[in-house]
Amino acid sequence: MSDKNDSIEDARLVIAIVHDNDADILESSLETAHFRVTRLKSSGGFLKEGNTTFFIGTAARYLDELMEIIDENCRERKRTISPLSPIAAEMQSYHTLPMEVEVGGATVFVIEVEQFKKL
Repeated sequence: MSDKNDSIEDARLVIAIVHDNDADILESSLETAHFRVTRLKSSGGFLKEGNTTFFIGTAARYLDELMEIIDENCRERKRTISPLSPIAAEMQSYHTLPMEVEVGGATVFVIEVEQFKKL
């Protein structure tokens, strides 16, 4: 199978932000499908946990396949978190009981690329 980053016509830049727990399996699945990726550590979100941001350049015709791979490898799941300490209550709303939150999944941006060159 040919490299899915080799086409300059109708190019797209896909930025996928995923939970660190999903990053390794996603990267492996993308490489198996011949997508080349750039991977960066990132953080943010409600829990301030680690994320990984993937940059993937590809032709528009491969977008459905790419999105399917991301969807299959980055599922949301529920996690119970402990209440915040009273010190943290001054900075945010304070919760006294454990709460269930969703983690995982992916936030994906698709950007049309005006120019693409492999140097």
